[in-house]
Amino acid sequence: MQKNSSMKIKTGIFVTAGAAILLLIIIFIGNQRNLFRSTIRLKVNYRTVAGLQEGNFVRFAGINVGAVELIDIKNDTTVTVEMSIQKKIKQFIKADSKASIASDGLMGDKLIQILPGKDGSPVIADNGELIAVNPFDMDKAMGKVDRVFSNIDTLTGNLAAIFGKVNSGKGTLGKLINDDKVANDLQQTIASAKQTVNTANKAATGLNENMEAAKSNFLLKGFFRKKEKKRIADSTAKAKAKQNGEVKPGTKN
Repeated sequence: MQKNSSMKIKTGIFVTAGAAILLLIIIFIGNQRNLFRSTIRLKVNYRTVAGLQEGNFVRFAGINVGAVELIDIKNDTTVTVEMSIQKKIKQFIKADSKASIASDGLMGDKLIQILPGKDGSPVIADNGELIAVNPFDMDKAMGKVDRVFSNIDTLTGNLAAIFGKVNSGKGTLGKLINDDKVANDLQQTIASAKQTVNTANKAATGLNENMEAAKSNFLLKGFFRKKEKKRIADSTAKAKAKQNGEVKPGTKN
């Protein structure tokens, strides 16, 4: 008899605990899904929802404020998403607010992120439509990447063909690089230019030496001495004239 009573008590405790846990779970899920709060409905039209599902969260300023209620395909270019939002959050959502599809963490579920509108914009109405920020289309991006790599392959092939022709001596550049005669002619031209410069330098040096020798020659020494005296006299006269203000402006000294 006592054993039966003990079993009944244990069973009652187990059932009560289970019911309490179930109630807590219902309350928790209800709070997350706004089942026990006053809500409004909003919608947004996307080209693609990128894996968004009904029941996923809606966030505003990083806080869960609602949930996705319905995802409906309208046509081949439009998917309508309806969501329930806590009514107390409505005052912060503007008519020009945007809705983007983001991920909950790096590999988490998709969610809708509501972005604030401009200051001074009117508050969105019940059943209002948010401006859609369409998600990044990975398929299109991969298609562009494939085209880029295809162009790189083509360019690489063209460069390989060009260098192949150069190495085989085809074309002007190929002949210039591979023809020894062209290289020898170029070297001879450079050598001739260097020899011409050296000859000109020697000629200039010889001329200076001859001028110095002429100045030292007793037959020409008087000529150079008179010329030097005349230069000194002219310079002295110009200096005096300039000091006395006789030289007119713009006159070459």
